[in-house]
Amino acid sequence: MSALLAEVSGSLNSLGSIGYGLAAIGPGIGVGIIFGQGVQAIARNPEAYNLIRQNMLLGFVLTEALALIGLVAPFMFNA
Repeated sequence: MSALLAEVSGSLNSLGSIGYGLAAIGPGIGVGIIFGQGVQAIARNPEAYNLIRQNMLLGFVLTEALALIGLVAPFMFNA
């Protein structure tokens, strides 16, 4: 019985890893959109480079923070 529980526990951990891997697709797409649109905005209005770059970096940081929270949260709730 304990061997079965250990096997189920191990598969649940790997399911969590697969789930996080799938969840990381969202922030990846978000970062791509942020920088893609930022490059287009700079190409259309080069005078606003500093403002656009600042907003791009802010959006990048917030998007990546969500990804990192998603990585850390399962460890906090399982402990």
